[in-house]
Amino acid sequence: MSNKAISVVFAEEQHAKYAERICQLIYESALQRGTGIAKRSPEYVAAKIKGGKAVVALEGEKLVGFSYIECWEHGDFVATSGLIVDPEYRHMGLAERIKRRTFELARRRFPYAKLFSITTSLPVMKLNSRMGYKPVTFSELTDDDEFWKGCEGCRNYDILQRNERRMCLCTGMLYDPAKEEEKHWRLKPYLMYIGNAFKKIFHLK
Repeated sequence: MSNKAISVVFAEEQHAKYAERICQLIYESALQRGTGIAKRSPEYVAAKIKGGKAVVALEGEKLVGFSYIECWEHGDFVATSGLIVDPEYRHMGLAERIKRRTFELARRRFPYAKLFSITTSLPVMKLNSRMGYKPVTFSELTDDDEFWKGCEGCRNYDILQRNERRMCLCTGMLYDPAKEEEKHWRLKPYLMYIGNAFKKIFHLK
């Protein structure tokens, strides 16, 4: 089975037919990990797909992976969530392809938003780190009640409540485009210096 045979694309309206299968994969993943995950209905997933806020991975007509984005606080925060891969297609690097495509979608639609994720998955945390996300406390994430209401279907919701939304079993991670841009401008003089040095060494114009 080849990763190259799988297309990872921005979801379009015709992909809403996969909503039931996506919810099934999300539920099975939650059972397997035993840590709980916010429940999503087929109607909710279909709305994300039709609204241009999702990514699907397909092998021909077969749905093998999914993820979506959700904006909060009038677009100041964007969550990437619901990343799942069909068990038969794991360990192929497909999760990273889906995550990066979802990240691209979020940056295109909400270029100034802070991107965040809450997860119990170590592989997802490692992938987030490679993409520039930093671990943060929940206080740095959105305080929109509707976002946290989405956690009610998780088996660990009582932990979140007892800690007054300050902490849970999930780890919060944040990508702040403003900080990334600031980092770029701090590095730019050094990169220009290195580039000019190479030109002198190799007599380049």
